[in-house]
Amino acid sequence: MNEYPVMIRLKKKKITVIGGGKVAERKINSLLQAEGNVVVVSPVVTKKIQTWVENNQLTWFKKEFEPADVTSSFLVIAATNKRKINQQVAEAVNEFQLLNLVDDPEKSNFIVPSSFQQGNLTIAVSTSGSSPGLAKKIKNDLAQQFDDTYAEYLEFLRACRDEVKQRVENPEKRRQVLKELLRDEFFELTRTGQINERNKRFLSLLDDEKGRGNHSKGLA
Repeated sequence: MNEYPVMIRLKKKKITVIGGGKVAERKINSLLQAEGNVVVVSPVVTKKIQTWVENNQLTWFKKEFEPADVTSSFLVIAATNKRKINQQVAEAVNEFQLLNLVDDPEKSNFIVPSSFQQGNLTIAVSTSGSSPGLAKKIKNDLAQQFDDTYAEYLEFLRACRDEVKQRVENPEKRRQVLKELLRDEFFELTRTGQINERNKRFLSLLDDEKGRGNHSKGLA
């Protein structure tokens, strides 16, 4: 299958999960982190899902699945342990809805890759359903390589990007400064906790491009 990798913003989007077991729980956990408007349809749910219900983090309809349950959903996940019900969900959605069947990736129009986050850094690995185990192994290997230092480093790069946009008008010079920030020295200074020195070098880099000016309070 030829797939197109994307990062979808689900904030406030209606997402319906059919099923209330452990598989559904794992899916729901990620959906809540993405701030989706999650609706669960299942006669029973796990204790964790029940806790989310009690904390008003999602809506639970304690019932068997009916086609009308997914009529207005942006994204639908069929995560029951009954293949027949999952197929009924597939038949109920329309061609404009996003559908994932946990037991049948070929009939899904999207699959959920194995992924992890470090702050604003997200790394996802997919084998197109061929071997979820291998995708998980690769993800775990990458998670060790890209530790929490990258969360701090990426936050630094974001702040620098905002500063560069404000202080450097020439597009080519902007690109040059941002490229320079990817030098190993800036990451190493972050990793070793030398934040003041790192920020000082960034400001010096800006001055080299634009001449002396007022330094940013956020990075000084």
